Amino acid sequence: MKLKLSIFLICLMFAASLGAQTTPKTLVVKAGTPIAPIQSTMWGLFFEDINFAADGGIYAELVKNRSFEFYKPLMGWKKTGEEYVGQFQIINSQNENNPRFLRLESLQGKELALTNEGFRGMGVTSGENYNFSILARQDQGSSALKVELLDSTGVVIGKTEVKDFSGEWKKYETKFTCSSTHPKAKLQVTLSGKGVLEIDMVSLFPEHTWKNRKNGLRADLVQKLADMKPGFIRFPGGCIVEGHELETRYQWKKTVGNVEDRKLIVNRWNTEFSYRNAPDYYQSYGLGFYEYFLLAEDLGAAPLPILNCGMACQFNSTELVPLDKLDPYIQDILDLVEFANGATTTKWGKLRADMGHPAPFNLKMVGVGNEQWGTQYVDRLKIFLKVLNEKHPEITFVGGSGPSSDGKDFDYLWTQMRELKVPMVDEHYYKTPDWFLKNAGRYDSYDRKGPKVFAGEYAAHDKEGKDAESRNTWKSALAEAALMTGLERNADVVHMASYAPLFGNVNAWQWRPDLIWFDNLKSTATPNYYVQKMFSTNAGTDVVSALVDGKPLIGQDSLFASACIDSKTSELIVKLVNVAKNPATLTLLLDGKQPSAKEISLQVISNLNPASFNQVGKPEEVTPVERKQTISGKKITMNLDAYSLTVARIAIKK
Repeated sequence: MKLKLSIFLICLMFAASLGAQTTPKTLVVKAGTPIAPIQSTMWGLFFEDINFAADGGIYAELVKNRSFEFYKPLMGWKKTGEEYVGQFQIINSQNENNPRFLRLESLQGKELALTNEGFRGMGVTSGENYNFSILARQDQGSSALKVELLDSTGVVIGKTEVKDFSGEWKKYETKFTCSSTHPKAKLQVTLSGKGVLEIDMVSLFPEHTWKNRKNGLRADLVQKLADMKPGFIRFPGGCIVEGHELETRYQWKKTVGNVEDRKLIVNRWNTEFSYRNAPDYYQSYGLGFYEYFLLAEDLGAAPLPILNCGMACQFNSTELVPLDKLDPYIQDILDLVEFANGATTTKWGKLRADMGHPAPFNLKMVGVGNEQWGTQYVDRLKIFLKVLNEKHPEITFVGGSGPSSDGKDFDYLWTQMRELKVPMVDEHYYKTPDWFLKNAGRYDSYDRKGPKVFAGEYAAHDKEGKDAESRNTWKSALAEAALMTGLERNADVVHMASYAPLFGNVNAWQWRPDLIWFDNLKSTATPNYYVQKMFSTNAGTDVVSALVDGKPLIGQDSLFASACIDSKTSELIVKLVNVAKNPATLTLLLDGKQPSAKEISLQVISNLNPASFNQVGKPEEVTPVERKQTISGKKITMNLDAYSLTVARIAIKK
């Protein structure tokens, strides 16, 4: 009898413990009491020309080294038909921005051909029209150019011809239709006739680009950006702003005006990593500051250009401009404001208008420096800010906190930023997924009266495999989602945030993980992309408190949460993250507001395998789904999938 009683008591205790474990926590959401506004710039994009993101990526030009300005002038080109030295001559014209051109000499009437390999091949599509253009001058005789698109076996899949060249430099344009889809096509131009023809700026673009702008951006890649509805776009990057040395820093004035007059420069990621060398990685600047501003306008995103502060990369040459020689660097920022916002009667405002945009670009923010640190940066920043604040008090200038998320240099810079009253400070963190989970409450204790935070570069770095996309795991994305609930919860301090880097070419990358992977024809959104998109398209207008037992939900039972209202749509938006391997149940209790409908909308992204990742050309393993849930009253039971991010939109009474 005693044994039976003991067994009964044990079973009763076990049942009670099960009940305790399955009793859902209650997340009290004060939907009627806004805490802080969420900036329209809260969730945005960080673009850097790394991983062939510009040339060979979003910039739709298919010809590599189109103006023969690479260190090796014929890199990317293959010559055929040469019988003697001199038939292919690289001439230096002493033109400062575009000095080199190619002279083709065929006085015997022998055909000479040049084949361009593109950026790891050329991705072409059946039925698409392609715009071919070339700058040329007939120096002697009479020549014609046969233009052919070849597949990887040499079969012609598109062709046209250019002839009747004049004795003066002139641009010639034509187009043709491609008959086959191919990821590794090549362009071949063949000289026929007797004579000497000089050529430059050999170019090939698909006719259909983003917004069908002639010689514009690759539509599928920009569409993925547009789908995120970003609040801002930072450009032209981070480390390329600094340059390996000052001579190779990014200089915006060399990226505007006529495309053929923009001065090509080596990309600093060309040889940055010995294990991912890319000797053919240059910046043609076909995608320049005008195009960046135009892209920001297209996306409805605030432009945030970053400019050099007189310091080269401190991980490389550490070159410095003397403090008394900073005027040209400061003037670059003043002139940029004029280019973006100035009247068309000003020098740089007129250039903007001449390029096709008389209206201002409405620039409101500029970053001064990237990942600089130490007294060298602070000494220079002081000089910049004194002039810039006097000349343009309407512009928010963004300072930096260095390349680390903590430590002596980080603490020093934050102290200096407060003393200088810098409006916003850029923080970067590339850390493990575990770090992201542990730092979801990072900004809860930040000074509310100090500078605002721009989480300018962040990504959870998971283990990597052989596939280019392998580091963009669901585990890393879920950890980022957990941290992002903390960014949103602290929107009174955190005004901007962006994942980095943005793009990665699977055949030509230097850094991973990246938000969007692509090849010459296709692209794929990573799990990280979908997390970013779910936050940015559900941004809301004001933060409201969401508490369990009077505390923010930051990891209790592996759950994370944030909440906001959208005053424009009269909705409560709750973001819930479950990083556990088991499903979870959570009760939402609306305090101060009543639901105005009997159904709520859910966006859910989950996967039982945290190591899953999406790949270019394959069905995506991790994608969001839409769900509906019936509700009754202020209490809402939320059943959260294992390893999941759930965004609930709840219509509320005004």
